[in-house]
Amino acid sequence: MTYVEGFLTAVPVAHRETYREHAARAADLVIDLGASRMVEAWGEDIPDGQHTDMRRAVRATPDETVVFSWFEYPDKATRDAANARLAGDPRMDEMMKDMPFDGRRMIYSGFAVVSDLGDAAGAGFIDGVVLPVTGGADAYTRHAVSLAPLFREYGAVRVVDTIGDDIRAGEVTDFPRAVDAAPGEAIGFGWIEWPARDQRDAAWERIMGDERMTAAGAPPWDGKRMIFGGFTVLLDRRG
Repeated sequence: MTYVEGFLTAVPVAHRETYREHAARAADLVIDLGASRMVEAWGEDIPDGQHTDMRRAVRATPDETVVFSWFEYPDKATRDAANARLAGDPRMDEMMKDMPFDGRRMIYSGFAVVSDLGDAAGAGFIDGVVLPVTGGADAYTRHAVSLAPLFREYGAVRVVDTIGDDIRAGEVTDFPRAVDAAPGEAIGFGWIEWPARDQRDAAWERIMGDERMTAAGAPPWDGKRMIFGGFTVLLDRRG
């Protein structure tokens, strides 16, 4: 089953093209080591949150935006093997010398896919979300599976939900701190792929008025601590 390595990164707005070039080099490397896809998405619509938000998750400064990104692997074993090989690959050592962002504030972890509907053909805009799962993995999976067809009906090309399987503690920040997770709470990481931002914006107005959103019942996560944003696809590389 597909396994995901998910990332949030604070990147200076002025370094957009430098970051894209850096990510393209990384894509060549991780795909060579077994990844089936790598996506980098540039923050364009990052709302401020009352409790926390994407910017605070990575301690972004006013001149930075948030990049939402992920690697897809055929399974966890392939991802684990790729990470082991990355540690000793001279190409990785070379890339570490000139990173166009503060690596100490980049947060990343491994996630198991619980729901994956659609395909990624033609995706140009991403809704990305990280949330604390309060109701358990089974309830989270059922809720994700029940709502994915609704987003597809309104024009999304793919809807993916995952749950934390290998959550990494960070030096400065990490996924649990990003959503103020309590002990025992899992981390959800998911995204919706849209053809373009205007289609996404129009779809959300209709989705939020659809009675099926409330009919799905109370979500098994704390919405006050959920962080989310809209992102333009900067790089989409496939193996």
